Amino acid sequence: MQKLKAVIIGASHAAAQLSVSLRQEGWQGDILMIGDEPYLPYHRPPLSKTFLSGDKNIQDLLIRSATFYQKQHIDFLHGHVVSIDREQKMLKLADGSQMSYDKLAICTGARVRKLDIEGSELKGVYYVRNAADIAAIQQHIQSAKHAVMIGGGYIGLETAASLRKKGIQVSLLETAPRILQRVTAPELSEFYTRLHQAQGVKIYNHITLECIVGRAQVEGVLCADDKMIAADLVVVGIGVQPNIEVAEAAGIEVDNGIIIDAYGRTNDPDIVAAGDCTSHFNSRYQCQLRLESVPNANEQAKVAAATLCGKSKPYNVLPWFWSDQYDIKLQIAGLNHGYDQLVIRGDLQNSNSFAVFYFKNKQLIAADCINRPLEFMISKKIIHDNIQIDPDHFADESIDLKQLTQ
Repeated sequence: MQKLKAVIIGASHAAAQLSVSLRQEGWQGDILMIGDEPYLPYHRPPLSKTFLSGDKNIQDLLIRSATFYQKQHIDFLHGHVVSIDREQKMLKLADGSQMSYDKLAICTGARVRKLDIEGSELKGVYYVRNAADIAAIQQHIQSAKHAVMIGGGYIGLETAASLRKKGIQVSLLETAPRILQRVTAPELSEFYTRLHQAQGVKIYNHITLECIVGRAQVEGVLCADDKMIAADLVVVGIGVQPNIEVAEAAGIEVDNGIIIDAYGRTNDPDIVAAGDCTSHFNSRYQCQLRLESVPNANEQAKVAAATLCGKSKPYNVLPWFWSDQYDIKLQIAGLNHGYDQLVIRGDLQNSNSFAVFYFKNKQLIAADCINRPLEFMISKKIIHDNIQIDPDHFADESIDLKQLTQ
């Protein structure tokens, strides 16, 4: 009997997990992972933190060793897939070569959203997405004195923290009225503003960028109000967009991501997808979601691998995220979309340990936990199991929340 061949397009978190899960689910055939970076799959969250700071190198970041993949008979190819022929089950690569598949997994992830203003191509303008991006920034910061960080989301804040640790002056520019506006409550935005300002970061909200100024390289950023902010380094973190073009051209259904069902299946029975490039209907939040998170990528990959092996293991995982800045660990459980009540546990104004709980119709839907791992774990359970607890109990630290979940 001829062995089947599973090909995975992509080589990041979802792809790495999917390859391993295929073996765990009993896949006996060949497994090939095609990635456009010259590295084995590596952890990406540390890029803007310990990798940028120089505390870790690329080998430290590898998800699994080369020996592990060899023992599992998982092969790698450094290349870029440019088209999928679903009828012939063939892939075409950028170098003109072709490759067949029996089952296909698309784990193409996302790419940075580029800044579209004059001067954005100048030397000294960088993005934060892969190891090559950070390696380039590392070279530049050896002589940099003042950086402008464009974007006040978690990537922007993490990068700002890492740059400050290197002794570089940082100005952070955000187009919205407050940092983290898209993802968190005003109270948490205010906390992170205070945190970064205490570390010497200058934060400018509600800023409209005019252009990046410089001759041979970056010299500053000009804002629409004629404010000029001097800089010899500009780092851009304004979000990402999913890599769906190859899938879409092949007739795979997309809508701000490759559409998958609860089993990771696309509209082609022989093609699954997982990770940042996908969009799924989340029954818990009753909406279509494209999640940018490592936990989501890993869990979707496990589901998709089971599907390719003829098993049915539906995706039913609560979204969760984290962010490390200075000595602050933020752990996020759930999604706060549409919350109508906010409850704070702990002293948000004067401490670095508290939790912010988001409720909708008296039901906990999300939690932001600052240096509060216990509240994070409890929140995950409450949200996942839909446990009913009076919101007032969450504010009272004399009440043991864990006991209320028993």
